Amino acid sequence: MSTAAEQVNPAGALLAMVTAFSHLPAPELHIERLPPAEGGGEFVWGINVSLHDSLSHFEQWRAALGLDPAAVEAHLDGATNWLNVFGTWGGIRVRLTGFFTFHDPAPDR
Repeated sequence: MSTAAEQVNPAGALLAMVTAFSHLPAPELHIERLPPAEGGGEFVWGINVSLHDSLSHFEQWRAALGLDPAAVEAHLDGATNWLNVFGTWGGIRVRLTGFFTFHDPAPDR
């Protein structure tokens, strides 16, 4: 059985994260169960960081968290598109997601 005590370390890391990166654009932040790092195991409590409609904000957070740019996965699904990358920050599992839409470079005239 999982207990609330298992969320203490992710909660502390979340507070440290928003303190360290208070100058970055505000993301949605959640403590939630995330898939384990490669190599298997059970889901772990971690931090989900989500940004909407700005790939530059995603990149700012990716760089700040030190997440590997080569590990970023693109999911292109029509109206809903996102980038996703997992990693570790402050000893806690992190998922960074950036949602975006494509904009037509040649607007209708």
